[in-house]
Amino acid sequence: MSEELIIQNCSPTLAGIKTGSLFSVRITDETDIYKEVRELNDELRKKGLRVIPLKRTAEYALIYIYRPNFLKKDFKDPQALNILKSRGYDCENPESCIVQLVEHLKKDESFPHEIGLFLGYPPADVKGFIENPCKGVKCCGYWKAYSEPEKAKYTFMRFKKCTEIYREMNKRGKSLAQLAVITG
Repeated sequence: MSEELIIQNCSPTLAGIKTGSLFSVRITDETDIYKEVRELNDELRKKGLRVIPLKRTAEYALIYIYRPNFLKKDFKDPQALNILKSRGYDCENPESCIVQLVEHLKKDESFPHEIGLFLGYPPADVKGFIENPCKGVKCCGYWKAYSEPEKAKYTFMRFKKCTEIYREMNKRGKSLAQLAVITG
């Protein structure tokens, strides 16, 4: 999995301004996705990041990069907990929720839209999308915002600018490990 792919899809998470990011990796005969994930974890763990393959098919792997300390904080939100519990999550701890998310991705016919909570999206927006993905949308960017459109637009702009800066820094020779910041 290339640094460019990760930077394009995960810069706000690497920069410590977003809880998590998802991206797909195309699988070929030569791909050992589990080895690549282990190596990436070795490289990013000291920066407070974790990498997990959420789903794998013959053609692709869905990779989740996240900050466990951010996820723990996000899951303390009562609205986030209510959404997760209503979707069958135990909510004992964020790690067990990730395990349950993997199970939902394997078993459910429809995509588990609560995944937005694992990415740091506002619970009100995740709830709005789950209830009616087309009704009440105030703006779109990294997600569909159903509440606080100005705050969402500002966040979208920050994420876009962060990605532009990270892409440029990578082109100038900064590695993924150098770009990932340490958070508390």
